[in-house]
Amino acid sequence: MRNVTVYRVDYVRKMKVPIGLVVERRVEERGDNIIGLLRLARKAFSTSAEEAFHIAVDPPGASAS
Repeated sequence: MRNVTVYRVDYVRKMKVPIGLVVERRVEERGDNIIGLLRLARKAFSTSAEEAFHIAVDPPGASAS
């Protein structure tokens, strides 16, 4: 299991603000893991469709900025 950081992206200021974590429980890569994590993060951390557009996750193994 790996923790993946969830960010709220401010596209005007070009900043990512960490707002939480999503746990990746899949052991093997199946090709759509990051899409599933993004879908889960948008469901958990947004309240509207417009707000969901500003939610992003870093792929596991990517360095946080």
